[in-house]
Amino acid sequence: MSKNTGKSKAKGKDEGSGIKVVARNRRARFEFELLESVEAGIVLTGTEVKSLRIGKASLEEAYAGLDHDEVWLYGCDIPEYLQANRMNHKPKRPRKLLLHRTQIDKLDAKTSDRGITIVPLQIYFKDGMAKVEICLAKGKKLHDKRESMKKQDAKREIDRALRQR
Repeated sequence: MSKNTGKSKAKGKDEGSGIKVVARNRRARFEFELLESVEAGIVLTGTEVKSLRIGKASLEEAYAGLDHDEVWLYGCDIPEYLQANRMNHKPKRPRKLLLHRTQIDKLDAKTSDRGITIVPLQIYFKDGMAKVEICLAKGKKLHDKRESMKKQDAKREIDRALRQR
């Protein structure tokens, strides 16, 4: 009997919740100290949705920013849909994120602080709608990264020792 821990696999369905993860930004957890996350809708064209449904997207160089009281996703690479013809989309175009006004105002107030940025963590489908999990983040210094690597290694060693018993 398996226990559901609430964590989804790298790419696949999360059991019971109806969430299909398309892309994750794995480097974000290493590069940034994550503060507060928000779920946002994303405005897409038809070929972008089809490309996402077959699991093609990259959040490696992506970031979110505010422009004229709207939140935009920059640098997210959704490759062209191969079966589409001349009506295809541009792979790295800016995409508008859908948030409530209060959420946008909160993000605007917090990103005005020095060193705080908005980083996308994952793109997924929830009940058939494409969503992006964005997070307020603060960049880590080199010594912070080394410290988190030491903690991760120590945890891995403890887990190995417990499994061998």
